[in-house]
Amino acid sequence: MKLLHVLALGACVWLAGCAVPPKEADGGAAGTPTAGATPTGQAGAMPAVAVTELPSGKVAPLAAPADLWERIRRGFAMPNLDTDLVRQQQQWYLSRPDYIDRMVERSRLYLFHVVEELELRGMPTELALLPYVESAFNPQAVSSAKAAGLWQFMPGTGRDFQLTQNVLRDERRSVLDSTRAALDYLQKLHDMFGDWHLALAAYNWGQGNVAKAIERNRAAGLPTGYLDLNMPAETRNYVPKLQAVKNIIADPKLYGEMLPDIGNHPFFDTVDITRDIDVEMAARLAGVRLEDFKALNPSQRKPIIFAAGTPQILLPWDNAAVFKKNLAAADPTTLASWTAWVAPSTMATREAARQVSMDEGDLRELNGVPRGMMIKQGSTLVVPRNGKTPSAVAPQVVDNAHLALAPEVVLRRTTVRARRGDTIALVAARYDLPAATVAGWNKTHASAALKPGRAVVVYLPVRAGRAATASPRAGAKASSRHATPQRAQRRAAPAKAAHKATPARKAAGKATTKKRR
Repeated sequence: MKLLHVLALGACVWLAGCAVPPKEADGGAAGTPTAGATPTGQAGAMPAVAVTELPSGKVAPLAAPADLWERIRRGFAMPNLDTDLVRQQQQWYLSRPDYIDRMVERSRLYLFHVVEELELRGMPTELALLPYVESAFNPQAVSSAKAAGLWQFMPGTGRDFQLTQNVLRDERRSVLDSTRAALDYLQKLHDMFGDWHLALAAYNWGQGNVAKAIERNRAAGLPTGYLDLNMPAETRNYVPKLQAVKNIIADPKLYGEMLPDIGNHPFFDTVDITRDIDVEMAARLAGVRLEDFKALNPSQRKPIIFAAGTPQILLPWDNAAVFKKNLAAADPTTLASWTAWVAPSTMATREAARQVSMDEGDLRELNGVPRGMMIKQGSTLVVPRNGKTPSAVAPQVVDNAHLALAPEVVLRRTTVRARRGDTIALVAARYDLPAATVAGWNKTHASAALKPGRAVVVYLPVRAGRAATASPRAGAKASSRHATPQRAQRRAAPAKAAHKATPARKAAGKATTKKRR
């Protein structure tokens, strides 16, 4: 019995020894593996958790900025320029306080959105001031080089960044679309050159030109920084202008300026639309002035917004809810009085106006069609909506809307003289006209023989605004041989008068074309 007690006691001591923790390593804490130790993976073993302090560049302030200006100042991240050009541009702005007031007042509609987008992308907030330099925050601004919108996109660059430009809308003027495209472009340029000042120079001058300027300096063994490059005067002043605006915004009291309060909150809200709606109707449902609505939705070129191309509109924050409520209560058939019509064939404006039940003058004015021009097949025009029109215009029509014109062809009544052996068919062939048509004009049949010198009536095409020259391959000479000098003089007089008027008409046509572009 005593032996059994001894054996049991020994077993307990042995089991207790198995539960004792392993001996700690030199310099280590109990239960902490030594460096390089590999976990055994035994059941019930918990791996150690390493504690690491995460690095942080700066401590985020807990208090939100008092206003948008302070928020912009906190995000300044570009190195400052301190040059004579900066001081010159600074003086230019400071000597025009009224100009500063106007552009700052315009910017209050858009500035919060631009700052938000910059912060989401982690880009310097100095870039929110760039539209002050580009367009004075005027979305309808157009340069002499045809750049347009807040960010002044050229037509080609706009297309590169998916900004639709057609007869119905120009997204270079859209607040949302143009800001997205501008920040995409600026980030791309910064990734390309690794420097914000060079990126801005490329935004103004073109990335290819900046790259060539850098390469020229590199080949000559010269520095390749922004201040070292040989640039055109406009680009050389471009970044200093932005720096001048930045200096004024950074410390307005230093320069005797007082910036108007712009709250650190959104000015507008986005509202989805699923039906085409007149611009005036949208403004009325939102309870805002028409000019205020257009300021937030400046990309629309016509008096109607097509939902297939513009599925969202911008409204002042407090008016968005009003619009939604009124839209829900409105009769859907009363929202749009205009629609898009695609010309089924090439036709004169009077014919197009007849087909869409519209006054010809109104049709030309609304769609920018000058006098004497025909509308080519496939062109898109805005016309009155009728009961047969679908509720919404198809996306392919809205996105591919274009207007193609051609000089209108006018037929002028002309009398020619038959030659020996002529028939109506031969005369018609001489002027490239259908024989049956010429026969109808002369109340006879196509094979009818004609006595030499007999008068034959033909209607010859002549471009609108120009006189008929009536000079086919051989018919004009034959006709003039039978004409008396007095008749020839009478025929020539209208032609000369019309010829004198041609340059003016051409100039008017060119002016209209430029405006339309």
